[in-house]
Amino acid sequence: MSKQKLPIAFLLCLLLAGSCKEETYVYPNVITEFIDIRTDESGTITHLVADNGKRYAVQPREGLNGLHADTIYRTVSIYQFLTEKTNSSEAEVMLYSSKIVISPYPAKASEWKDSIYTDPVDIQSIWLSGNYLNLIAEVKRKDQAHAFHFIEDSISTDSQGVRTLYLRLFHNSNQDYEAFTNLTYLSAPLRNYQDTLRTGDKICFRIHTYKEGQTYREFTY
Repeated sequence: MSKQKLPIAFLLCLLLAGSCKEETYVYPNVITEFIDIRTDESGTITHLVADNGKRYAVQPREGLNGLHADTIYRTVSIYQFLTEKTNSSEAEVMLYSSKIVISPYPAKASEWKDSIYTDPVDIQSIWLSGNYLNLIAEVKRKDQAHAFHFIEDSISTDSQGVRTLYLRLFHNSNQDYEAFTNLTYLSAPLRNYQDTLRTGDKICFRIHTYKEGQTYREFTY
């Protein structure tokens, strides 16, 4: 259900380049995090953009091209700082690998045309960062394609004027056999709510889990 069209395996192979063949390859001192990558007009990765708004210039090398032009991808990336930021330049990083994160903009439940599935997952971690609500989900699967999305159920306002955005995880397992557990990375973009939510408002994220049944996590915007 994500709008990201590029196959994950393709992006990984592009970024890992020759190091894919090095089974004993050891990364240097690196950072692994959810982060945006940006491409230029040629479809080449030029920058990382952290959730705090900081931009890092990606050191040019082979394997960073072949993506969609002028596009932002939500990823889990591994990178290393090569230089520090100065008054006249951005910090430069070496990008070792990136994996696409499922990150469709939330769809309104009232406009959803099909059934809304909430097949269970488990939560490894969930947190609010920048313009994203991030989730690492433990998904039981075998060989069927699972579909994920974020559903906006409603936005309410209490007597104190505090607004609450109610989101829900859409998960259609396609009746897949639960053979093993796989980690799935998801980020709900919140940019569309910048004119709706104010500092101090709430986000209530509802999710169906194996361990807790129907549950929710609440965050302060």
